[in-house]
Amino acid sequence: MRDKGLSGLVRGDRHRTTIPADRPGRRAPDLLDRDFTATAPNRKWVTDFTYCRTWSGFVYVAFVIDCFSRAIVGWHATQVKTTTKGDG
Repeated sequence: MRDKGLSGLVRGDRHRTTIPADRPGRRAPDLLDRDFTATAPNRKWVTDFTYCRTWSGFVYVAFVIDCFSRAIVGWHATQVKTTTKGDG
């Protein structure tokens, strides 16, 4: 399509989903060393965060996933993308 000068239809306004912080924050350490395998259930849990556009705006969902079964063991959905601030 690029070679022919074509592009797809884009509807609505562009929504910025990743906004860097004003000051650099401390990131959590990688305690799993990128190894997402587990030998038994409930030994390693990881999280994921995603969003989906709906007719009324965006919905943000956070998941907790068991590395052994790859099952979702917890989740939370909300319409705002805020975090709680703490000391870690």
